[in-house]
Amino acid sequence: MYNKLTLFVALIGIFTVSTLVPNAFGHGLGGDMAEPISFGGMSVTVSTQLDPADITVGEVTSANMKIRFFDTITDKNLDKVTYRVEVWRSGDLLARNLFYDLDGTLDVEIKPELGCKEIELWKCTKYYGSEHVSAPEALFAEGEGRTQIKGPIFDKGGLYNIRVDIEGATSPKALVADRLSYDTFVSVAQEQDFFIKTANAQEIPVVVKTYYDEVENFKFDSSDNSIYFDMPFNWHPGYVNLVQVVHEEIRVPKSFAPYAEGKQFKGYVNGIEIDQRALLNDPYSYDDTNIVHFLVTKNELQKINDSLGPENHNSGIMKLKLVPQSEVSKSSTEFYLVDTVNYKQVPTTVNISWDGSYGAGEEVPFEITFFDEKRNLIRDIRYAYSLVDKNDKEIERNSGNDPQNPGIVAFEGLDIQKIFVPSQGQYRLDILVYGTGIDYNAKYAGIGSGIIEIGPNLPKSSTEKPTSIPSWIKNNAGWWADGSIDDSSFVQGIQYLIKEKIMKIPPTSQGTGAGANQIPSWIKNNAGWWADGSIDDSSFVQGIQYLIKEGIMKIEQ
Repeated sequence: MYNKLTLFVALIGIFTVSTLVPNAFGHGLGGDMAEPISFGGMSVTVSTQLDPADITVGEVTSANMKIRFFDTITDKNLDKVTYRVEVWRSGDLLARNLFYDLDGTLDVEIKPELGCKEIELWKCTKYYGSEHVSAPEALFAEGEGRTQIKGPIFDKGGLYNIRVDIEGATSPKALVADRLSYDTFVSVAQEQDFFIKTANAQEIPVVVKTYYDEVENFKFDSSDNSIYFDMPFNWHPGYVNLVQVVHEEIRVPKSFAPYAEGKQFKGYVNGIEIDQRALLNDPYSYDDTNIVHFLVTKNELQKINDSLGPENHNSGIMKLKLVPQSEVSKSSTEFYLVDTVNYKQVPTTVNISWDGSYGAGEEVPFEITFFDEKRNLIRDIRYAYSLVDKNDKEIERNSGNDPQNPGIVAFEGLDIQKIFVPSQGQYRLDILVYGTGIDYNAKYAGIGSGIIEIGPNLPKSSTEKPTSIPSWIKNNAGWWADGSIDDSSFVQGIQYLIKEKIMKIPPTSQGTGAGANQIPSWIKNNAGWWADGSIDDSSFVQGIQYLIKEGIMKIEQ
């Protein structure tokens, strides 16, 4: 057995834990950092950070935009900076003005305002602050205040380009010989409401939360229960190289069986199946809703471009498709993290789960989830892992692709890592969290370990169907759903069919309960959807298994 304290001490030896200088160039959640430029013997860059980081249109009336100008080598700000700040969305200029800041960190309050009637949107924008006497036309904030921009900014979802020119630094009168220009990008989300219409005319609400652009052409295909939509996207390779991630969220009630908790999914972009790691299922954030995240990274976008060729570059559209798969039974382990100095607990819990049908001699997809002290997902977390066998031999280590900017980024606090496991047995999976965000905030940083047990490689498919239901049974389900027969009659009929082996279901443990009057409404809904062909046999059987597990339905052995 592994000793907890021994694990933590061993982790210190495995991972190099040091103070990190932010040097990550690319989008984070509500933040971005531009490539550095050589200036005065330094390597200087600009970072842009929103607060709150995750802005949804209509949910905030004010946001802070922090723009920092600093040397990436020393992580120190340059002072007395004159900024020219422009805000763009979809090729439209929304704001442009000069600002001045003494300490190199400019805070600007953004107040979204609706109803601009101007064709050129920047004409609706207003600016507030004091003009600095030494930097003509540049606004600055006195004391603890902030400069302010009011206008059509963050009033719509999408990708915003925050363009920053450094016109002076270290002195308000010291103009930069060659203007230093930086482009940073931040995403603002918007929610769009849709409905899935089943064959019996029931409407299932679906919310698409888009961080990129407005989605269109929403469709539901009852043949495979897939959801499809598309949105504008620039596939030109030069632009794709600038995009860190395209993030879309699909929210579906768990009561809709094809999207129930525990389901697995496949995702497609422009007809190309995306990597399993780009599709993350979040059943934690809401009790009654599953969130499926498309997190299509730059590498994945480039692979799609390579697969489809030049014809895709000018298509101007991204077509996304989500297809539910069967439910998977998983094993899991959970542990908390401790700091690297005193081994005291930090407010981070890690859950690691894996599908038991994967085993020795293959890549096992491990789902790694990070929770805070309130059991909320920790977003934009940066971490590393190491897989160690019982003999303390390291099998695999991963701390990201950039040694200058350590960490794998779990944008939504969820990640999937495929790790090759050579043989059966017990392993230790070590986790190191560096911090969160582009500045590596250390609040959730720490180390911890979980013990996992890997069995033999099991076959992934079987020639025998796991579920066998005669088609005429659908009539009974339909009659029950529309009230023609009562709960007791339906339960008795199913009990008889299972007992006589007319209806076959996977092995299910028997629970305790008081009777058919406890049947949840979602099971009756499932029966109706199954009867009219909106969901498949396996989805209907999950409802029957639930009744057995809860003891609502008794099955004689």
